[in-house]
Amino acid sequence: AGRRGLPPPPLLSSPLPLRSLGFCSAAGPAQAPRRGGSKMVVLSAAVLSRNGKALVARQFVEMPRMRIEGLLAAFPKLISGGAGNTQHTFVETESVRYVYQPVETLYLLLITNKGSNIVEDLETLRLLSKVLSEVAGGLTAERVGNAAFEIIFAFDEAIAVGGLKESVNLRTIQTNLEMESHEEKLALLIKRDREMQAKKDAAAKVNPKPKPNANPHPDPRTP
Repeated sequence: AGRRGLPPPPLLSSPLPLRSLGFCSAAGPAQAPRRGGSKMVVLSAAVLSRNGKALVARQFVEMPRMRIEGLLAAFPKLISGGAGNTQHTFVETESVRYVYQPVETLYLLLITNKGSNIVEDLETLRLLSKVLSEVAGGLTAERVGNAAFEIIFAFDEAIAVGGLKESVNLRTIQTNLEMESHEEKLALLIKRDREMQAKKDAAAKVNPKPKPNANPHPDPRTP
């Protein structure tokens, strides 16, 4: 299913232009990771500027707003302090792992639990990098901001509620997004047609057409 059952983010005036940080529980209860082996669990996927400003972010598990804000705010300090691994571009704290990739003037970031599989994390990061470039049409802060909703929806195709990676590739994600876009356009057209018909019906009730006279030229001699 497209968008993995997550509702579309509402419009906000926040610098984080979406429900992007998952600051509400609309995503529903987080699913527990599957047992058996180390499974990757992505807490959040985000796009940040080089100075650490979050442009787009998506939360995949239930987490307090202050917690996710704190995790994102800590990232620039960790990499500027030289804590990052220059070979694999990841850095760890006591509780989470940051897996990141510089993309031109931006950072693409995954925040995962420390029990996640780093190989899977890096594969997902590479996939999201392709998705980001394809959906945004360019890797600048302006383009990412303009395509924020589309980026969030594409991230939802790659990572399910609960932070588990979906078995998809770029082509599959593109196909799913195109199908959903077509369905939404069709739904909007149907809605618009219904609204126009409702307006016509309301206008007809307010200003009913006069009934035609059965005998427009009556005989004046008729009493």
